[in-house]
Amino acid sequence: MQLAPNLHRVGSDLVNSYLVEDSGGLTLIDAGIPGQWSDLAAELDAMGHSLEDIRGVVLTHGDTDHRGFAERLRRDHGISIFVHEADASLAEGHTDKKVPWGKVKLGPLLGFLWYAGRKGGLRVPPVSAVETFADGDILDLPGGPQIISVPGHTPGSVAVYVPAVAALFVGDAMTTRHVLTGAEGPQPAPFTLDDAMAIASLARLESLEVNWVLPGHGPPWTGGMAEAVRRIREIAGH
Repeated sequence: MQLAPNLHRVGSDLVNSYLVEDSGGLTLIDAGIPGQWSDLAAELDAMGHSLEDIRGVVLTHGDTDHRGFAERLRRDHGISIFVHEADASLAEGHTDKKVPWGKVKLGPLLGFLWYAGRKGGLRVPPVSAVETFADGDILDLPGGPQIISVPGHTPGSVAVYVPAVAALFVGDAMTTRHVLTGAEGPQPAPFTLDDAMAIASLARLESLEVNWVLPGHGPPWTGGMAEAVRRIREIAGH
């Protein structure tokens, strides 16, 4: 789905990844879940591109529903996978993440599990080799993605700021559709390791002027990052 010139979404509101385009090719932000491979292929075809035009994959963090088909891109097509140094072990499958689920509503939960199961999201291969980045890095990839550390959801969670498309890719630093309750609008994401740290980290994002706030789960938010952070703090009681 084209969101704006040079900015496309792959997947659905349940699990998102994104493509940024410039004259040098494509950057993929996150890699969804394995069964969204066909969605990626279809979007590339609609854009007039192929897998060979992807110059790199930037993971907002190392969770399975963000690294989905990353290993396939690396193994079969030689595409480099980039992740924050604090999440490299998670992305490579050397460490596990365990966290309480919290509040759940049966309908949305079953819908998410059905979608994830049908798309291979319950068995996700680790990435065999990653390249790491740190806070403040500007990657030599299409769009010039800028890394902003927002630890909390995981130690190496990041937001990816791409001024060229006026977009901020926030991964699971926040969500606009809670996969366990179905609640919509900007809110804290589930499966977060340190809720207080995740809320505090949003201060690093709230002054950014962007047209698109793009989460890993949920529809795009176009009401500004400052308003998104205000709502999240209100929900969290901060």
